[in-house]
Amino acid sequence: MSEHRGVFIAFEGGDGAGKSTQVRLLAERLRARGHTLVLTRQPGGTALGQALRGLVLHGEPMTPRAEALLFAADKAQHVEELIRPALGDGKVVITDRYTDSSVAYQGAGRDLGADEVHSLQMWAVGGLVPDLTVIVDITAEEGRRRRGEVHDRLESEEDSFHEAVREHFHALAAAAPDRYLVVDGSADPERLADEVWQRVEPLLEEGGAA
Repeated sequence: MSEHRGVFIAFEGGDGAGKSTQVRLLAERLRARGHTLVLTRQPGGTALGQALRGLVLHGEPMTPRAEALLFAADKAQHVEELIRPALGDGKVVITDRYTDSSVAYQGAGRDLGADEVHSLQMWAVGGLVPDLTVIVDITAEEGRRRRGEVHDRLESEEDSFHEAVREHFHALAAAAPDRYLVVDGSADPERLADEVWQRVEPLLEEGGAA
């Protein structure tokens, strides 16, 4: 049973996977059924988060550890200021990226150690985990094709980096299938939205979300 009244859903996956599309489609379905939503993204979602987003994605080069700490700071502020209050009010919170992205990108991609980065992230968010994490899965090659010529600091990394990230997302899902859903990001978006809804609908009934 969740520690909160609302329902917390995170979308994860490689850059260009189509997470934003799935967030939008789920939000539309929830609103049509009268649910109160909070949509957010990480990094971002708060004033501090927006400033940190500029630093980690578009700022000067930084060390992998500095990068991991800035992402953790974003999530600490995000959870305290936005996510926990919304869940306490019984709302549905949907976030585009959460702690698993940091574990995959900095822990596996940057080779800092997944366990170490996971511990840092859990400390930052006070142990708050989503009720469901949807991983929209695509290959590194397909992600690069979809992104085209515009890349931020993380998107511009080599395909080997993005494949390491992808493999870690799969490992997370395999370890906790009751809390994860992996969908094929190359499939029709509407069909994927139906898959997601099949997992989300029971959570709404269990959690009593508004």
